[in-house]
Amino acid sequence: MSRISSFLVAVVIIGASVALASFLVSRAPEPERVEPPPQIPYAQTDTVSAGFGAIPVFGAGTVRPGAEVDIAPQIGGRIVWVDAGFRSGGRIQAGQTIFRIEEADYLYRVQEAEANLAARRVALLEEQEQAAIARAEYERYSNRQGDTAVPAGVSPLTLREPQLEAARAELKRAEALLADARLALSRTRVTAPFDGHVREEAVDVGQIVGAGQTVGRFFASAAVEVVVPLSDTEAALIPGLWELKAGDGEQGIQALVVARYGEGKYAWKGYVDRGETSVDELTRTIDVVVRVPDPFSVGIPVGASAVAGAGPPLLLGEFVEVEITGLAPEVYFRAPRAALQPGNEVWVVKPGGRLSIVPVQVLQRADDQVFVTGDLESGQAVITGGIQFATEGMRVRTEAD
Repeated sequence: MSRISSFLVAVVIIGASVALASFLVSRAPEPERVEPPPQIPYAQTDTVSAGFGAIPVFGAGTVRPGAEVDIAPQIGGRIVWVDAGFRSGGRIQAGQTIFRIEEADYLYRVQEAEANLAARRVALLEEQEQAAIARAEYERYSNRQGDTAVPAGVSPLTLREPQLEAARAELKRAEALLADARLALSRTRVTAPFDGHVREEAVDVGQIVGAGQTVGRFFASAAVEVVVPLSDTEAALIPGLWELKAGDGEQGIQALVVARYGEGKYAWKGYVDRGETSVDELTRTIDVVVRVPDPFSVGIPVGASAVAGAGPPLLLGEFVEVEITGLAPEVYFRAPRAALQPGNEVWVVKPGGRLSIVPVQVLQRADDQVFVTGDLESGQAVITGGIQFATEGMRVRTEAD
């Protein structure tokens, strides 16, 4: 085949391909027209509600004893008996004997003091008789001299007055020694100062202990305390905090102490006992002391996962959450925690989808909500997510749109 023939064949093939392609393009369907997405950002919203009643003040702390003492004998000796309940975790009643020290040495001291007292009583009687004889003899001597009364300048030794006073003093000393011996004998029995539990002990029969030697630690079961560190803003929500006095009782500011046990939570009722009059140098917080009466009763179940009657007592060292009844302002609002923006602002969605930036004063922060005051209205929609920044008057889309 000549070159001209080959060229003509190629031209025919190319022309047919172009014609076929044009035909197929002309027969293709028109593409569907899609509107471009709007440029207005989408925001997640929730509502603000008007607050009523007291604002809770939330905190946390560790349970500690309300009263705790070291157990130590006031005298020394050999221990001859120990109560079976005086063990770590054991419960002891007020006045119950914890252990006894051998009495023999102290019983002998009492007997010796009694004998000494009897001798001093006899000595005083003898001295009184001697003083009476001395006065009678001096009076007879004065009568022979023509004097009718004892001269004022007579020596007290002549009338044995110092000797009589010394005998009386010796009697008082003997009485004091007997009282001291009896007191030491009574201290051979070491008793519990109040109802409580044994935290630790280190004593057994046959052990020799000295006066003042610590052999155990004992804490009261009547009440425990929780020290709750709060910021000055949170402490300011507790009404009359600085007028409280330790030991005022349960009529003050109420509190609820919640501890976790297993899968559930249990609560105990308490009250604010006092506020510490110093600020922590490191955390700059104020310690508020919450007192819980009867902590070793079973806690109140909180939530569906807690089982009634299955909870523990409020254990020492437990980390607990605390809710204190705070002030009750006339006007405040509850807003979702996510609605609070940096700088204490809330982004409100006005009718028509316009955004408004509202400054607020934060009264309290909770896990999922905040308590605030500001230019808000109950039921207003506030932005909780979806946008990272905002300007006054910008438009947003919400679920309602």
